[in-house]
Amino acid sequence: MSNFLETLVAEWFEFSGYFVRRNVLVGPRPNGGHDCELDVVAYHPGKRRLVHVEPSMDSNSWAKREERYAKKFEAGRRHIPRLFAGMDLPEDIEQVALLVYGSTANRRTIGGGRIVPMVEFMAEIRIALSGRAIEHAAVPEVFPTIRALQFAAHYWNVAPIVPSASTVPVGAPVT
Repeated sequence: MSNFLETLVAEWFEFSGYFVRRNVLVGPRPNGGHDCELDVVAYHPGKRRLVHVEPSMDSNSWAKREERYAKKFEAGRRHIPRLFAGMDLPEDIEQVALLVYGSTANRRTIGGGRIVPMVEFMAEIRIALSGRAIEHAAVPEVFPTIRALQFAAHYWNVAPIVPSASTVPVGAPVT
């Protein structure tokens, strides 16, 4: 089951032309279970770009995060090439910790991967969607999270903040 951040990341990469695998269990154990789960793995054959993203809303210590991401990224390096068997994969896997919380002013890497603050990821999405008018280039329905962001950005820029007296909000009781 994906959480919101995993869904957002997976949709964004798929919308951007990548083949995406999400919530992949890797490292089967002899007595059942797996070593870990990789949240989002995306491959773009034209760009030969292979990306492993672990999004998180945790507010754990940097030491605890370091341990967690080191384990996830090491598992990714071991198991990801088998996820896209038969494809011409690059040698390097770009591994990203997408963090919502925590100052990254003095830190750009963790566990062997690169840190991307959520504000930077959302800026990338905003820039890409800013040139797509919903009237002519609506995000396809198969990407509901990205489409919702496009609609929100459009209507937050054109709709009044305070509804007029004649407007009945959707879901409001009619009297």
